[in-house]
Parts: sequence; C-alpha cells; structure tokens
Amino acid sequence: MENKYRVLLYYKYVPIEEPEEFTAQHLSFCKELGLLGRILISAEGINGTVSGTFEQTEQYMQALKADPRFADMPFKIDEASGHAFKKMHVRHRDELVSLRLEDDVDPNEITGKHLSPPEFFEQMQSDDTVVIDARNDYEYDLGHFRGAIRPDIEAFRELPDWIQDNKEILEGKKILTYCTGGVRCEKFSGWLMKEGYEDVSQLDGGIVTYGKHPEVQGKLWDGQCYVFDERISVPVNRVEHVIVGKDCFTGEPCERYVNCANPSCNKKMICTPENEYKYMRSCSHECRTNPRNLYVKEHGMTAEEINARLAAIETEDQASAE
Repeated sequence: MENKYRVLLYYKYVPIEEPEEFTAQHLSFCKELGLLGRILISAEGINGTVSGTFEQTEQYMQALKADPRFADMPFKIDEASGHAFKKMHVRHRDELVSLRLEDDVDPNEITGKHLSPPEFFEQMQSDDTVVIDARNDYEYDLGHFRGAIRPDIEAFRELPDWIQDNKEILEGKKILTYCTGGVRCEKFSGWLMKEGYEDVSQLDGGIVTYGKHPEVQGKLWDGQCYVFDERISVPVNRVEHVIVGKDCFTGEPCERYVNCANPSCNKKMICTPENEYKYMRSCSHECRTNPRNLYVKEHGMTAEEINARLAAIETEDQASAE
C-alpha cells in the first residue's frame, strides 16, 4: 500500500516573543491545514511532531521556513499509511523539555558538540567513551545503542539528579549522549558542560536521523525506537534487528507496549497479546481489581470471569513459587 501520509519531527531553540499568542495562532494554522499532532511552544522555541498528507506537510514546512525564526530548522520525515495522531494539540509551556533547573540552560549559548551519525558510530566504540541515554527508562527498554547506560529515571527532569548520584561512571571519560530527535540532548549536554564536564558530544538529529543515514544504517542500535504517537515504535537498525524488549510478566522477547488498564496507574508495559489477556492488561493484582479497570470495561467482563482470571493467576504464581 502506498504511503500517502508523512510524519514530521522537528525542533528549534529560538526566542519567540509573546509565545502564548503565537501558540493560539499556530493551532489555528495547523487545524486549517488539516494536520494532527502535538506541538509545544515556549519563549525558548518550538518542539513538535505532526502528521498529514504529503501536500499538508509540505505546506506546513514551507510556511515555517518562510518565518525567519525557523528558516534553517531541519525536519525529520517519515512516510506513513495514515495519521500518526488522533487530535491536534499546540500547547504553551515554560520549557520545551522539562529539566526544571534553578539555573536554566540556553542551548544557543552552551551545548555539547554535535556529532554526525558516522562520527557518533565511531566515537561510541572507543574505550575512553561513555554513552548515556538521555531518554526515560521505558524508552530505553524497547531499544538503545549497544553498551549505552540506562539511567534509572521515569522523567527527563530526573536525569541531572541521577547523574549527580552516579558521577563515577563519567570520571575520565568522553561523554556521548543521545535522544529521539535531539531536543533533550541540546539541554542535557549543555547542563553537563556547566557542571564541568569538558568532552561532551551529542548525536546530531537524534536516533531518528541515525537510522536513516545511508552510511551507518542504524548499526549498533538494538531494538526499536519509542516514539510519542500512535505508531509507538519505529525501526532503526537496517542491517540487523536484535530484540531487547522483554515481556514484563515472563521475560520473553517482546516489542509490544501497552498501558496498564488502571487509569490511575497507566504504567507502560512491554507485554505479549497472550499476557495482556491473561493479566487483564494490568501490572499488579491491585490494578487488576481496581473498580475503574479499563480492560474489564472494554471486554464487559462479569464478576465470575474476573474471579476466574484472578484464580488462574494465583494458581500459577503458587506453582512457580514451589
């Protein structure tokens, strides 16, 4: 089937005056074009992902490049069979990415050296180099660069504290960092430099650009790349595919993410269809028995069906413990 849609990923750190007014104008413009997606706008710039037809995305890119503030903004483009979003959101934020630092970082003043995909590929294989994944733990668990360090964080704002608690891994090393499209690394690498680390570099264009580069073709990447849209993940390594994701219940190889059916939990879980059925798409007994469980509502489960499923889980757990 021919892909008639495209997904655009982009960002630009550039001063935007009256960002709230620009946010409202930009939302109207995107809706007028028929785009769907998620865009964040702040006084420090723009960060977005949108989907639309070839014509819609082309008009959008031309309009932004006609604005002097975004004239040189690179767009990462994926072809798609349909929209990657259900709605169109353009929101104003204090920060494009939330680090919530007391002394904020302006990537236009300080940021790590940008390495092209071939340069990054070569540098990350050096013994004097440490590679830090600047994403969240659930993103890493689905896919990452081979040998990269997995910070134990659930949100980007936790990364500086994690680094402070694990300084020994960086001692005497050249530091490489990467993220999905590059926007998080711009600030994170700048923060590292402000902390006194001298040799800090980032993957220019992020994982998405690395996977499309004709020379490296995503080599030394294992798994899939988590994306924040309806696709959930995209392939990166075009030479070999190594599955690193593990089903959260059995540990078997898996690359399928679902959210816990308890809306007050909503934890992201790697889970096979079989285990989604067996465990009612819930990460714990408490979530399975929560009165607001969405899996129960979606499948119209009766009390008898729920109790039978719970009894089967309990029986298997007891057998495993013996």
